[in-house]
Amino acid sequence: MLNYSQLFDANYWSSLSASPWTALMHLVDITLVSYLIYRFSKALAGTKIMTLVRGVFLFLFFQILASLLGLQTISWLMNQVITYGVIAGVVIFAPEIRTSLEKLGRTTQLFARVELSAEEALIQAFIKAAAYMAPRKIGALVAVERTQTLREYCSTGIPLDADISSELLINIFIPNTPLHDGAVIIQEDKIAVSCAYFPLTESAGISKEFGTRHRAAIGLAEVSDAFVFIVSEETGSISVAYNGLFKHGLSLDEFESELRSVFTPDDVKKRSWLERLGGSKHAR
Repeated sequence: MLNYSQLFDANYWSSLSASPWTALMHLVDITLVSYLIYRFSKALAGTKIMTLVRGVFLFLFFQILASLLGLQTISWLMNQVITYGVIAGVVIFAPEIRTSLEKLGRTTQLFARVELSAEEALIQAFIKAAAYMAPRKIGALVAVERTQTLREYCSTGIPLDADISSELLINIFIPNTPLHDGAVIIQEDKIAVSCAYFPLTESAGISKEFGTRHRAAIGLAEVSDAFVFIVSEETGSISVAYNGLFKHGLSLDEFESELRSVFTPDDVKKRSWLERLGGSKHAR
């Protein structure tokens, strides 16, 4: 065990650097302990027990200071308080400790699945939202900003700046709610605004069966590189518009293929290569 007086002993520090392997092990040891303390403090943040932890660290600081100054009696008393204080703290704060450990278990990624990429999270949110809205004929209009800015159209909507989720998209477009009219614009992995308005297409070749949502989606695709998808309020059909293209009446599988071809083209190529070798289709 390290004696505090060793911190001021030149021979101790020279012994650490005498062997590169020993120095590396000490560095790894310090790094691991620092990381564990960081994760522990993150898990305890915002809980009642964090106040106790701050007090313990402050107490340890004074105990180390007393040892370095040679105050043996004070150092001994503090050691006794720390020894029995830990037991008392565990008994007093048992519910908070249990809650904090549960929180630590939820936040750690050691045994969790790899976090979804932003593109994959976007695709899954769109698929789940469309799967819910299409059978129920809940009309929707969603545009994703790409290289060309949609700031001009964002100014026509209501700012949200919310995380993307299928549940939020569905709630926005529920009929007769304050936000359902107009379009949602996605910017930088956020739902930037709702109730936005796009320019309607002036093309004479658009069938009269398509309403304002479809014409707005086509109009935006004509003047920008945004990706737009529409759920029809009349038929429940799913359509997409991007790069001047308009594809109507897509199934969920076809909709997913369109999303992946735009947002994860490399993954589509890899999956197609695996399918040629007899691999199975990507499961949702």
